[in-house]
Amino acid sequence: MSKFFSSKLKELEAYVPGEQPQDKKYVKLNTNESPFPPSPYAERLARQAAGGLNLYCDPECRVLTSVAAERFGVKKENIIFTNGSDEVLNFAFLAFCDEKTPAVFPDVTYGFYPVFAKVNGVPYREIPLTSSMEICVEDYFNAKGTVFIANPNAPTGIALPLSAIESILKNNPQNVVVVDEAYVDFGGESALALLGKYDNLLVTRTFSKSCSLAGGRLGIGFASEAIIADLNKIKYSTNPYNVNSMTAAAGVGALLDAEYFNANVKTICENRAYLTEALTGLGFEVLPSSANFIFAKKQGVSGEKLYLSLKEKGVLVRYFNKERLKSFVRITVGTKEQIDALLAATKSVLEG
Repeated sequence: MSKFFSSKLKELEAYVPGEQPQDKKYVKLNTNESPFPPSPYAERLARQAAGGLNLYCDPECRVLTSVAAERFGVKKENIIFTNGSDEVLNFAFLAFCDEKTPAVFPDVTYGFYPVFAKVNGVPYREIPLTSSMEICVEDYFNAKGTVFIANPNAPTGIALPLSAIESILKNNPQNVVVVDEAYVDFGGESALALLGKYDNLLVTRTFSKSCSLAGGRLGIGFASEAIIADLNKIKYSTNPYNVNSMTAAAGVGALLDAEYFNANVKTICENRAYLTEALTGLGFEVLPSSANFIFAKKQGVSGEKLYLSLKEKGVLVRYFNKERLKSFVRITVGTKEQIDALLAATKSVLEG
């Protein structure tokens, strides 16, 4: 840290992204990326857009927004596109949280939430998950703050039904409820169906997982026209050209290639079931997942030991050094071949 760094941020603990080692080729199951390449149509549109990189991208993402409105059955005024869903989440912390309106979220959830709160100087309150690592819906009634719920939750993968999300919305009429649907395509129920019913709802999604565009950095937010206007005020005050031309074009291709999207999601859900059954057979406890990852632990083997041992064998999974999570590892659902490599390495670790 330099002597020039702001004193208000000197105690900030930055978000730790999943490791991307370059020392050798790994079976990479640690960052919840898709194991499949982007849609060929998305790649083709992105290459075509590269010819115009001498010009600024469209800050309104008009073509992409029009396609998304049709795809999701909402008005264009209900949509904002951002540089990954992290950006729209950060905008929400900026726009809807302050000293009088703290952020409220689970104690076990997406690790960026407390970081966003701290870097933006807003207070926050963490609500513990139950002993079974689930969200107790009633804990968020009359929360007296802006509620952030990842559904399905991360890193547990456990999803709330739509009725539970609606009850949280009903019981927080004076505050925004942000539903982070990064993993919803793999088995969750989307809150988009509630968009016209609740003016305090903000739904966020990413193209990184089910659309295979993690490297493209594309996120989307859905909300009432008034909330989208608030978010755009933040966007145009910070980085109006936040979605580059190639990414926007790739997003169009991803949305239009429904057949490719559906096939990949179906395969990942099938592979998740295969992985869950195999690990259960090895004596692991696997939480019920509606995401493209599973959260698992093995009695007598620490999460850290399993993570380090698998890494030595060329397989990457995610380990969280947090008290309630230390016994678990999070494993991205990959291809059948990647899963078999993980299982072989896991058996070797357990036998050793």
